[in-house]
Amino acid sequence: MVSLNWLPETAYLYLLLFARVGTIMMLMPALGEQIIPARMRLGFALVFALVLYPLIAPSLPRLPEGFPGIVALLVHELVIGLILGAITRLVVMSAQVAGAVIAFQAGLSVAQSADPTNGGIQGAIVGSFLSFLGITLIFATDLHHVALAAIYDSYMIFAPGTPLLFGDVAQMAIQTIAGAFVIGVQMSAPFIVFGLVFYLGMGILARMMPQLQVFFVAMPATISVGLVLLALLLSMMMGWYLMHFEDTLATLRGA
Repeated sequence: MVSLNWLPETAYLYLLLFARVGTIMMLMPALGEQIIPARMRLGFALVFALVLYPLIAPSLPRLPEGFPGIVALLVHELVIGLILGAITRLVVMSAQVAGAVIAFQAGLSVAQSADPTNGGIQGAIVGSFLSFLGITLIFATDLHHVALAAIYDSYMIFAPGTPLLFGDVAQMAIQTIAGAFVIGVQMSAPFIVFGLVFYLGMGILARMMPQLQVFFVAMPATISVGLVLLALLLSMMMGWYLMHFEDTLATLRGA
C-alpha cells in the first residue's frame, strides 16, 4: 500500500516557496507589469515555484507542529517578497525621473499620457515612452533571466525563518530611491544643460529686442532641439538605465 504521508509537508513547502516567489512576481519590473494579465503572472509564478522546489526545498524549515507556526512562516515569506519586489520596482523610477526632467526642459511637460508600466497613472509622455522602452530592453537583453536568478539567490541571503532586519531594509530602500534619482538626473543631464543655455540665451535676446515675441520663437525651437537631442542620446540613456537595473539585481543577489 502506497503511503501518502509526504503530501502535507510537500504541499507546505510548495506553498512556502510560492508565497515569496508569487509576491515578487507581482511587483517585479518586466515580469510583474500590470499590462500582463494577472492569470499569466500567477501561472508563471506557480510554474517557477515548481522549478525551484527541488533546489530549495531541502533548505526550507520543516513542517511546524501547529497551525500558528505555519502562518508565521508564510507571513515571513510574504513580507520578504514584498520587500524585494518593492525594491526592484523602485529601480524603474529612474526612467520616470528622466522623462519628467526631459519633458520640462523640452517644453513637453503638458503632453500627458497614461503610463502602462505604472498602473495607468498619468505622466509625461516622454517618461511613459522611456519606461516602456526600458521594460522592452530588459526582455531584449535577457535581464529578466538575471531577475529570476535573483529570486533564487534571495533564499541564500534571506533564509526562511530568520529574523528580518527592518533597519537594513529601510536603508536599502533609501539607497535604491537615491540611486534611481541619480540615474534619472544623469540620463537627463544633457537636457538640463541645454535648458540652462537655451533659456539664458532667450532671456538675453528678450532684453536686447523687447519687441520680439520670444515665447513664440522659443517654444518651437525648444521642442525641435529637445526631440533631436532625445533621438541622439537615447541609446546612451537606456544603456545607463540597464546598467543601473543590472547593478541593483546584483546587489540583491549578494554579488
